[in-house]
This record gives sequence, C-alpha cells and structure tokens, in this order.
Amino acid sequence: MIITIAGRLGSGKSTLAKIVAKKLGLKHYSTGDFYREIARKRGVTPLELAEIAKHDKSVDKMLDERQVKLGKEEDDFVIDARLGWFFIPNSIKIFLDVSQEEGARRIFSQKRKDEKENTSLEKTMENIRKREESEHQRYEELYKADYLDLSNYDLVVDTTNIPIDGVAKKVVEFIKRKTKRKPKLYK
Repeated sequence: MIITIAGRLGSGKSTLAKIVAKKLGLKHYSTGDFYREIARKRGVTPLELAEIAKHDKSVDKMLDERQVKLGKEEDDFVIDARLGWFFIPNSIKIFLDVSQEEGARRIFSQKRKDEKENTSLEKTMENIRKREESEHQRYEELYKADYLDLSNYDLVVDTTNIPIDGVAKKVVEFIKRKTKRKPKLYK
C-alpha cells in the first residue's frame, strides 16, 4: 500500500504523513525534506530555491525522479509530496487544504532556520503565495499537472480547524475502508 499526501503549504502534510505511517506500520518519506536538502546543499533557502527552479529544471527533475523510483521500487510507505499523486498513480491519494492565514501561522510558528525570510506572519503569507504560484506554474508547464485540482484525490480534508490527531483519525479510517483490510495499528 502506498499513500501519497499532497496539500497546501502549512496544511500539515509532513506531520500527518508521519502519524499515518506510524499508525499503519509504514515507512515515511517527504519531498519537503528532499527539497530542503537540495536547498541546503546549494546554500539557499527553500524560497530562493523555488526562484532558481523557475529556470533550472534540474531541481524538479531530482525531486520527481526520486518519487518515481520510490513508487516503482518500494511498497508500504507514506510520502508527503505535492505531486506524489501524479508520479505514483497507483497510490491512495490524500489532499490537505488549509486557509492561507492558518497555513502561514503554522509555518511562522515553526521558525525554521532555513526559512529566514519568514520574519513576520504577513511576510510568511506573502512567501507562501510566491512559492505556491511558482510551483503551480512550473508543474503546469512541466507536466500539465494541477495539484490544486481536488478531482485528483481520493480524499480531501480541510485541516484549518481540525487538530492533527482528528485529521489522522479521518485519514486512517478512510484508508481502512478503501483497502478493506485492517492494518496493524501502532500507538
């Protein structure tokens, strides 16, 4: 079983993916981690990398190839990836929505060292808009893929007002119904 979790910035993709992976006894991968790793190696922030990626297709190519390889060579994992549903079409596809204000609040409160340009909540909202616009444009240009088109997903959950444990419960219940099997739960 492969589960792909996509969503807006600050929607809880990575946190949810870790919880679901643990509850179902699956491995966890994150393209956000892959992306930040690329940014660190290049000595730039994730927002700066998004600007670089507009002109340097190798950034997306590295991320995309890693997802395709995982989908072909492995099973029994959860991956949080904006285009995971596209590159791993045989997956159970989950999308997490969130208001821009709440997503920005969550990101700003994390105070990640590699996101030094998020100096205020307002600046974080502006940076989210820039990054989403950049990614949306690149994905459309490269793949004709729209990760914000909710018809691409098996389940959509708005996390704006739901605690992450509540989101995880909804997702795990959905997966159990969809797979008609009872995965071993870990607490």
